[in-house]
Amino acid sequence: MRFLNNLLFILSASFVFFSCEDKPMHEDTLAKGTIDISADEAYQPVIEEQKKVFDSSYPDAHINIHYKPEAECFKDYFDNKARIILVTRELTKAEKDLCTQKKIFPSSEALASDGIAVIVNNDAQDTLLDMDALTGILTGVYKKKYTVVFDNQLSSTVRYISDSILKGAKLGSNVFAAKDNSQVIDYVSKNPAAMGFVGMNYVYANEDTSRAGTFINTVKVVAMQNDKDRQFYKPYQAYIALKSYPLTRKLYYVNAESYHGLGTGFANFLGSHRGQLVFLHAHFFPLKEQITIREAAINQ
Repeated sequence: MRFLNNLLFILSASFVFFSCEDKPMHEDTLAKGTIDISADEAYQPVIEEQKKVFDSSYPDAHINIHYKPEAECFKDYFDNKARIILVTRELTKAEKDLCTQKKIFPSSEALASDGIAVIVNNDAQDTLLDMDALTGILTGVYKKKYTVVFDNQLSSTVRYISDSILKGAKLGSNVFAAKDNSQVIDYVSKNPAAMGFVGMNYVYANEDTSRAGTFINTVKVVAMQNDKDRQFYKPYQAYIALKSYPLTRKLYYVNAESYHGLGTGFANFLGSHRGQLVFLHAHFFPLKEQITIREAAINQ
């Protein structure tokens, strides 16, 4: 009887062991499951296109994308509310140290380049600006007074302008924040003395065969001078690729997954051939796909 009891105990323990081993440690995989991620709201149009293509390929994958100012995306990342974030910078050293404390094992990679578009009212005369003039407008000392509008005070656009353009100088009292990129465009279109800064994908017109690669007509897109060659450039794809347009930046993913989960699957997709084509068609310059740029001569 004792032998029988011991045998039953061993068999029960073995059943529990194998049952636990068969059960997956995580509920999601590279192509299946449900997760929340956060993305810089300046990139909502192109990320929505990416999601449509991804969803069509992986029907068992459900990614809930929350579009927010960049600073809030990083907060979600460290508060364990977002497995992966799509933002315009990598982690700082202090943030990497925080990851170590929180036992987060981050990975990140640049996916594509885009630019910040400077927009003015259709009646405005300043459609060619150098960087000194832009700095003067942002700090409120330019000869002509502009009301400057950003999408959000916590946005990647404000951070980029503050870090890369102003380099420590303070924004002027003429600078205000709207709620999003669309509101910036709407405000500038209605106010002749306004200047706005928005994500590049917001200023391209809806594409059709006759208007492919053109800008919206409700505002004017300013051409910025490159300090090296002294030429003026608008945020067209080729000028983004060559970094001729001076307000160029990169889109990164920052991943917190330490296993092959759905966040990693979406990040892999964004860097894949199909994901890179979506960026290309949205006028971004894809960084994971080899693109050849050739000069073309036009015969008159």
